[in-house]
Amino acid sequence: MTFTGVIILILALWAWPKYNVYKMELNGQAALKEAQWSKQILIEESKAREQAALMQAKARVTLAEAEGKALIVRAKSEGAADIELAKAAAEANKIIGESLKDNEAYLRYIWIKGLQDGSGERIYIPTEAGMPILEAGKAGS
Repeated sequence: MTFTGVIILILALWAWPKYNVYKMELNGQAALKEAQWSKQILIEESKAREQAALMQAKARVTLAEAEGKALIVRAKSEGAADIELAKAAAEANKIIGESLKDNEAYLRYIWIKGLQDGSGERIYIPTEAGMPILEAGKAGS
């Protein structure tokens, strides 16, 4: 039995370093695989973040385009409304102007009425030198 024990001891002393080398090799392979998977995960996460950023940028561009189109439509409609208001004002001015043509008596009446209703308003009459008479007929003096 001692012979068998010695042989087992010799085999154990010979096999133990080899087993340690084998075990370290397996641990290294496992660590390498883990590093590769970690690297792959980081790459995939980076790609996902990049895609999300691109999608957000595209969404912002699409939103800006839509807002720009809405502004253009609104500006056109407001512009059209302004044009219609200007046309209406021009037409009203034309009607008023035509109604006041050859109507000196009415215009004089409006002028006199304005003078009567004015509170302390002054009319400045230029002289020959182009300077108005400022102090003549001052109200309340």
